[in-house]
Amino acid sequence: MGLSRLPVVLLVSAALLLAPEVRPTGRSASSPAPPGLERAVVGRVLDGDTVDVVAGRSRERVRLIGVDAPEPGQPFAAEAARFVRGSVAGRSVWLEEDVQSHDRFARRLAYVWTVRPTRRDAAEVRRTMLNARLLLEGYAVLLTVPPNVRYVDLFRAFQREAREAGRGVWARAERTACDPAYPDVCIPPPPPDLDCPDIPYRRFRVLPPDPHRLDGDHDGIGCER
Repeated sequence: MGLSRLPVVLLVSAALLLAPEVRPTGRSASSPAPPGLERAVVGRVLDGDTVDVVAGRSRERVRLIGVDAPEPGQPFAAEAARFVRGSVAGRSVWLEEDVQSHDRFARRLAYVWTVRPTRRDAAEVRRTMLNARLLLEGYAVLLTVPPNVRYVDLFRAFQREAREAGRGVWARAERTACDPAYPDVCIPPPPPDLDCPDIPYRRFRVLPPDPHRLDGDHDGIGCER
């Protein structure tokens, strides 16, 4: 390089270094999922907490984390399934996993977002996460299964709101007394004496004196199986 060109090269290099960085201002509709999320399309709705999806090239059965909807034949089972069907059947959703990705039945465990989330704060969870909507509408009850407890505090608050408003399963529960030994669900005090097959709840908190003896191993969790 000739010495006469050196000042020009130095000026151009300095201009490039000082120029402001150009950043993208928008996100393409075909951009990849945010971290920790996977897009899927919901096919069959089995019940209020289980759906079949197509994610990529895979067909999977998804069990919603943190909620337990009534089983077929129980009160509000049909309403819960209808709510899920109307919310996500045939539509794209976003799956978010927690610590444990699958249960012992090989079902994928996920939080199901009806809209791709951006903040994942309390307001967005309340508005666009199917798991949360089921609790808020009273179509499911809280089911806490560690280690998948990322949103458990929000879920507990949403269930409390539904219970106080008498929505869904809580409309029926409000007509009976709820024993304080089971603070996250509504189980009437004895008599009669109830066993786990007699109630729709699984893995709920149990406090002394546990009048129905639902916590057989005394670890503070009732009806674990």
